[in-house]
This record gives sequence, C-alpha cells and structure tokens, in this order.
Amino acid sequence: MVIIPRKNSKLALFFLFCFTLLLTLFLFLPWVSAKETPKPKPQAWEINGIVAALDDGYDEVEELAFDKLKEYDLRNLKSVVEKPEDIAQKAANILKDKSVDSGVRFGAAYALAYLGEVAKPYVKDIADILKDKTDNSGVRSDAAKALAYLGEVAKPYVKDILDILKDKTDDSNVRSDAAYALGKLGEVAKPYVKDIADILKDKTDATKVRFGAAVALAYLGELAKPYVKDIADILKDKTDDSSVRSDAALALGNLGEVAKPYLKDIADILKDKTDDSFVRSYAGYALAYLREVAKPYLKDIADILKDKTDDSSVRFGAAYALGYLGELAKPYLKDIFDILKDKTDDSAVRFSAAYALTNLGEVAKPYVKDIADILNDKTDNSGVRSYAAQALANLGEVAQPYVKDILDILKDESVDSLVRFGVAQALANLGEAAKPYVKDILDFLKDKSVDSNVRSRAAVALGNLGEAAKPYVKDIADILKDKSLDSNVRFSAAYALGKIEQLNFNNVLVILDSVYDADQSADKSSEVAQRRFLTYFLGGGTQEVKTLLKWLGLPNAKTIPTQISDDERLKTLNVLKKAWQFSTGLERLQQDLAKQIPKFTKKVS
Repeated sequence: MVIIPRKNSKLALFFLFCFTLLLTLFLFLPWVSAKETPKPKPQAWEINGIVAALDDGYDEVEELAFDKLKEYDLRNLKSVVEKPEDIAQKAANILKDKSVDSGVRFGAAYALAYLGEVAKPYVKDIADILKDKTDNSGVRSDAAKALAYLGEVAKPYVKDILDILKDKTDDSNVRSDAAYALGKLGEVAKPYVKDIADILKDKTDATKVRFGAAVALAYLGELAKPYVKDIADILKDKTDDSSVRSDAALALGNLGEVAKPYLKDIADILKDKTDDSFVRSYAGYALAYLREVAKPYLKDIADILKDKTDDSSVRFGAAYALGYLGELAKPYLKDIFDILKDKTDDSAVRFSAAYALTNLGEVAKPYVKDIADILNDKTDNSGVRSYAAQALANLGEVAQPYVKDILDILKDESVDSLVRFGVAQALANLGEAAKPYVKDILDFLKDKSVDSNVRSRAAVALGNLGEAAKPYVKDIADILKDKSLDSNVRFSAAYALGKIEQLNFNNVLVILDSVYDADQSADKSSEVAQRRFLTYFLGGGTQEVKTLLKWLGLPNAKTIPTQISDDERLKTLNVLKKAWQFSTGLERLQQDLAKQIPKFTKKVS
C-alpha cells in the first residue's frame, strides 16, 4: 500500500525531493541490466481474493485487483490455483472490451503478459488490439508489452509490430512500446535490427520513439553488434537531443563486451564538464552497468563523486553508479563514506552516498558502526539519517547489534518524523533481526501521538515479520476497528494482517464496515473502491465474502441479481444472518443490514 504524506508537511516535501531525484533511476533505468527483486509466490487465498474482485462491477475495484496481481510471480499459478487459465480468459475478455475503463484494460494486458503459458491462446487478440488505431493508445502500448513477454508464440506478429514502429502517423507512445517489444522478443526480431537502428539514427523522428529504439537495441545485445558504432556516434553528437543521447549511453551500457571499443568515449563524456549534465550522469550509469568491462574507468566515476566543483546531479549519478557496482566498488567505499560523513557537502550528494550504501550490502560491512553513528547523530541532515537507517537494514545480520538503536530512535518523540519514517522502513526490511522487537513495534503502532505516516511504516514492518507477528493478530485487528485513527494507519494495519494470514469472517466485517466511512470522504469513489477491494482480497474471495459484497458495502446496482435460485436465497440469507450476529459495534454495517435483510426476505419463499 502506498502511503501519501500530508500536503505541505516536511515529510511530503522530502518525498517530493526524493521522487524528483530518483525518478530517472527507478523509472528509466530498470530496462537495463539492473537486478530485479524477485516477486513473491502468491498463496491460493490471495489469488482467489484478487479474482473475486475482478467481478465486482466497479471499474476502480477491478483496476486495483490487476494492480495487486502485479506484485506476484504469476508464472506458476498451476501450483497455487486449480484453473489459472480462467484468470487468463477473464483478463482477455476485459482487454477486448472497449467499454471497460482503460485503466482496467491496462491491468488485463499486464496480467496476460506475465501469465505465461495459459495466456498463449490469446496472442492473436492481443496483436489485434495493438494494430487497432481506433483503440486507446495506452491500451495498445500495454498490448505491445504483453506480446514482448509472451516470447516465441508472438513470432507470427513480429512484422506487424515492426510496421507499427515504422508508421510515423501512429501514436509515438505506441511506436515506442512496439520498439521495446521487438527488443524483448530477441532472436525472432533479428531480421529487423537494421530497421530499429535506422529509427534511432533518424533525427526527424519523435524523441520517444528513438528512445524505444535505443531500448530495443540494448535488449538485442549481440544482435545489435553491427550498429554499436551508430549508437556511440549518437552519444557523442552534442547537437542531438540530450534524452536520446542519454538513452544511447544506457544502450551501450547494456551491450557488454560489444561496447568495449567505445569505453573511452563514454568515460570522456562523463568527464566533460561542458557537456549536458543529464547525458554525463547516464554515461556514468552506462559504465556501471558494463561492470567488469568498464573496470579501468571506475576511478573516473569515483573522482567525479569527490569533485565538489562538479554538477551535483552528475555527482549524484556517480554515487548511484558506484552503489550498483557492489563488490567492484570496494576500492572506493571509503570515498563514498567520506562524502556521507562530510556535513559541508551538498545534501543531495550525501543523500545519494547513503543511498549507494543501501545497495552495497556485504561490501559496506566494515562501516556498519559508522553508519549507525550517522543515524544516531541528531545534528545531521534528516534525509541522510533516514537512508543511513535503511543502509543498516540492507546489511542484514551484521546490523543485529544496532537493531535496538533503530528501535530506540523510532520510539524517541524528539526525533524528526522523517528520520523515524526511515527507521520504520528499516525495521520493515530487517526480517529475522527485528523479530525480538515485534511487541515494541506493535506498541509503537498503537501510539496515537506518533505521526501517522511513521506508524503506517511500522504496520508494514509487522506485516513483513509474518509468523512472528501472529500472536498479535487480535491487536492489529483492534487497530482496524478504531475509527479515531488515521485511515492510512488502519489500512496499513489491514495489509499487515493480510501478509500474516487470511482474515476471518469477523475481521472481514471490520474492513467491510469501513466502506461506509469512505462514503463520507471527499474522494468517495476511489476510497469506496479501495475498501471493497480490500474486503475481497483480505477475505480470500470466499463465497461468503462475495455474497456480502453483492448486497452490502455500496454495491454497484448492476451487479445486484434480479433473479435468485432457491438454493442461492437460502445461502445468502444465512450469510446475512451471520453478518448480523457478528456486527456488534459496526454501526453503519448494522444499519445497512437492517435495510437489506427485509428487502432480501421478500424475495425468499
């Protein structure tokens, strides 16, 4: 769950700062050789809850269901649910239905992309949507991405994808994603590598499309070898668009050995203070992604990081690059740490040094005490201290002696809320090392005097502790019931419960009751959708849960059945009766039940 800080708060401003600073790294760099965090394998009840939400009737609930589906590894659903092909069919039907909200259709395309084998029967449908210029451009783009991940089965449509890429009358976003698809499809796109390279070289084409071509060539690796010089020439051409040059740098960074002849060119651009800072930063990333190949130039990256006269964004990029290099950055670890300790340096650069240490893991072990000292230094910058906490968390077992310090800072009301937020995030990532402090984290979560954003992260920490938090399920459920609490805290607690275990009927009713509170909020539709989705998901999509949401919690009128079988009438009445018995204290839910039960009994013989 994403917790949005309050507007104009210090925490909100920091998040805006972080977002601006790291936007490129998180959104534009992942297509290169950066390592992806493995997605968890879902439990059957989690998938069942998501699938149940896909039939809700509210587009926003279905969109939330697809968003949740993205969090899991969907490749081996056969070992989790009986008929994963049913999910693929449901997604395909939604994708093809132009009357459905485009956001929901995006999610359906994504699901098909990652469902693997069970999505194969729908390849032609996906390709038809990509080719349909009358359809929503965002949905067509997602259809291109879906084809990219379906691999060999998409081979019959490679020429269609290329035709879209070359069609300058088509939407630039769709064309860019068509290029991306060709790159991901690898060997089957071999006959069209020259076409992709020609688009990259065409300065009259849209920047976004040329970016897609650079991405495609990067993915194609050895197949793009004949065009490496063309890519390098674009990087060196100062008259070209800076974003295209930056993408060319990343493409070279992803090509490995074949980019070796151009290493000096990349390093020269990184060192050229007269060049665009954006391009220079990306040259640094390119060298980092080349890893062993670029080893002779790692000192240049470290020198730029240490040069206080250089542009701060370039230095920030240098820190990120060194952080990515792991073991290879070991000779420069002291340099990174010296910048982190230097309070006279630019705060953004120090922040990036702290961020680099969060990624270096084992290599940073010799500095674990120093990192803890920065965390404990109340005179230091809050953002730097916050990331120092997370650097400690990423060091795993070696940080065990400092878990108590982290917890003490969390509980210290005199500490800046931003630092406490980072500490709570660190606890969420510490896993085993934080287990002895489950009760302390829970007590903190229950403390109403603490900033709600910080408490929300504490709830996430509890959820990540899984089995260790099971003895406190009732306490967490009580937090859900407390309507005097901030809604972010309550729903972080709900997600925490969902990570610990499937909610029982009693606690499902607590989530359902919150739908009526959402009905009073300024953002009524999205709040109602969120709570309805949570009821499906955390309740595991059981028949009881689906029955409750069919009649209660502000259901969409179109989903309320007009004809009901005798068997269905009896089952529904039993569920409503059970809900009444367990709804003590849930006033709005009881009021709705009081209205719905008489209405329903009129339909019953």
